[in-house]
Amino acid sequence: MNKFLKADLYRYEGKKGIKGFMQALFIPGFRYTYLLRKSANSTKFSFLHIFYWLLLKRYSFKYGFQISANTRIGYGLYIGHFGTIIINPKAILGNNCNITAGVTIGQTNRGAKKGVPVIGNKVWIGVNATIVGGITIGDNVLIAPNAYVNFDIPHDSLVIGNPAKIISMENPTDKYIDFTLS
Repeated sequence: MNKFLKADLYRYEGKKGIKGFMQALFIPGFRYTYLLRKSANSTKFSFLHIFYWLLLKRYSFKYGFQISANTRIGYGLYIGHFGTIIINPKAILGNNCNITAGVTIGQTNRGAKKGVPVIGNKVWIGVNATIVGGITIGDNVLIAPNAYVNFDIPHDSLVIGNPAKIISMENPTDKYIDFTLS
């Protein structure tokens, strides 16, 4: 198992090893993440790539997750719940990110913030949060449920509301992001 999958597995209740892996396969978020990593790391147009890609498509429909295998995602991804999750394939997510149901990470096609978000390390994104545009989300940021973010967020911040407001605070993701491997 590679570094990314080990960190992803550990994010789910601190599970390790074969026993932890087998238990985690019953968790929809980990199952999808596993197929996402396998599809991304297999040789294009090989039998394994097609196999993992087909399974990924099946589970995309089953769980409502729209995350492309081409999306750059750091290690330690945690998908907490069933529900629609849409991430633009050009978006970049850092290490140890939590994504919950209803999250949209999308693209803006015009204006000063044209592009897709770059999300830092140790970011928790709450239910139904929307992050759009060519913006940068710093490290150690908590984006509260239902927040609409279309501007840059500095490190160590809490983002709340619609329109979003930034509250600077020390370690906002404490107790929200657990079981991380460095």
